[in-house]
Amino acid sequence: MDVIHKIGRRKTAVARVYVASGTGAITINKKDITAYFPTATLQYKVKQPLVMTNNDSNFDITVNVLGGGITGQAEAVRLAISRAMCELDAENRLTLKPEGLLTRDPRMVERKKFGQKKARKKFQFSKR
Repeated sequence: MDVIHKIGRRKTAVARVYVASGTGAITINKKDITAYFPTATLQYKVKQPLVMTNNDSNFDITVNVLGGGITGQAEAVRLAISRAMCELDAENRLTLKPEGLLTRDPRMVERKKFGQKKARKKFQFSKR
């Protein structure tokens, strides 16, 4: 099996994932997953598509992720790994699709408008 390359995005985070056959090591920006994502919740999010498809110890995964915050990066990695699992085996799609792991979350930060304090918040109004 050669290397599979997939991209996942969330907010402003972009994750490029390279999946190759191996022992289950996950490297993110040249660091181990436990060093890059210290909380168990974020580690669970990244490993979720692998656990659901029973591939958590079959592949070595290398990730380059940039932009956004730590949660957005974890969810971008999750989407990219889910897409890679679908390319490996079409049966995986039936497992991942109902959980919403193949859907790109379209929510983005709304831009700030001129004449206002933030995107929706206005400056204080004085009637008199």
